[in-house]
Amino acid sequence: MNMGKEVQLRPKVNVSSYIHFLLNYRNKFKEQQPNSYLGFKEFSRKCSEKWRSISKHEKAKYEALAKLDKARYQEEMMNFVGKRKKRRKRDPQAPRRPPSSFILFCKEHYAQLKRENPNWSVVQVAKATGKMWAAATDVEKQPYEQKAALLRAKYQEELEVYRKQRNARKKSLRMARNQRRGKRVRQELMDQLEKNKMAFTCPACLL
Repeated sequence: MNMGKEVQLRPKVNVSSYIHFLLNYRNKFKEQQPNSYLGFKEFSRKCSEKWRSISKHEKAKYEALAKLDKARYQEEMMNFVGKRKKRRKRDPQAPRRPPSSFILFCKEHYAQLKRENPNWSVVQVAKATGKMWAAATDVEKQPYEQKAALLRAKYQEELEVYRKQRNARKKSLRMARNQRRGKRVRQELMDQLEKNKMAFTCPACLL
């Protein structure tokens, strides 16, 4: 029987009306044209054009979904008790961790989404790219995963060099501490011997 505490997962962040539309539009496109391949840039452009062309009545449906999603998220966050991890102080000499395939994807599509939706905040753009990545196929993700793999390999090489240099610095500091400690111990012994010598010196010899 598992007596440990259950881990409470963080609530899924709500998304905008446009993201609800984007996901629905993508699903319909796949159903209508299952054998067609459309890159993210082309798909984003078509989706943006379609969003601007639909009626206010149709947009209202997605806006209602977004409001329900926001209410759901706020309610779940009220009941969420999460622990914040303390950030470890980073060694400025350590190599930076490489971006993941998802981060590479976000960087590539951020400018386009921001240009098509100038009123969006950074958070809204991040949510949009997250939804687009989740809906992407393995073929569409492959270029980003390949680039991320190359960056990881380079990072591992740099990390190995850094660790060797760090271990060498630690060894040098340890040897310096040991030398200082040994010098201090020798000095203490010499002082003690000098005290003992004075204590056992014959008083008559001092006359």
